[in-house]
Amino acid sequence: MIAWLRTIVFMIVFYSISAPIVLTVPISALFGSRAVIVHSTVWTRFHRWATRWILGIRIRIEGTRPDGAAFYACKHQAMFETLELQALLDGPAIVLKRELADIPAWGWAARRYGAIVVDRDASAKALRSMMREAIAAKATGRSVLIFPEGTRVAPGEHPPLKPGFAGLYRALGMPTVPIACDSGTVWPRKGPKRAGVITFRFGEVVPAGLKREEAEARVHAAMNALDG
Repeated sequence: MIAWLRTIVFMIVFYSISAPIVLTVPISALFGSRAVIVHSTVWTRFHRWATRWILGIRIRIEGTRPDGAAFYACKHQAMFETLELQALLDGPAIVLKRELADIPAWGWAARRYGAIVVDRDASAKALRSMMREAIAAKATGRSVLIFPEGTRVAPGEHPPLKPGFAGLYRALGMPTVPIACDSGTVWPRKGPKRAGVITFRFGEVVPAGLKREEAEARVHAAMNALDG
């Protein structure tokens, strides 16, 4: 009962305050992309406050995040990390499904933030477009973030990485940092959110230039390290 009450209060508070934050992005956009990134950081830090003090969720960081821009590949179990990592990684360009980018207002704001939009069909054309946008983001000094399994998965599920990961790994030529995340243990897709700790574990850096199979194997293993 308490978990449901916390979840309902969180939904009311978070979404009622998020709406004006998202709707005022056009004002920030007048001052350039950096202003939009700062604007989004305000939102993600509010998300962190709301999850901590309303839901009772804390975060724990393990491992070391490297200095400078990098290509981050994170496990995806809940909405939580899509927002939390924007603050934790200092505003990376995130690879986003087109369905999300097409949401009115929010999708427009995501594009102005610099989200890299990709179609689900993973066609050659879609992958080339994704790589062009990622390379452009890299040129500005930003990190790039992808959820390489392509969708949210339940704790204990380890699907193979989507082709987009290998394409970006090769095209970007950046140090690749796998991130394990166990958000699904307290933030299930259905039902109330539960108080607890969500761990982000930065894995060993995977250098650029490895063969596809080796890079994918190392990233896949590190991303799933918290599943035991």
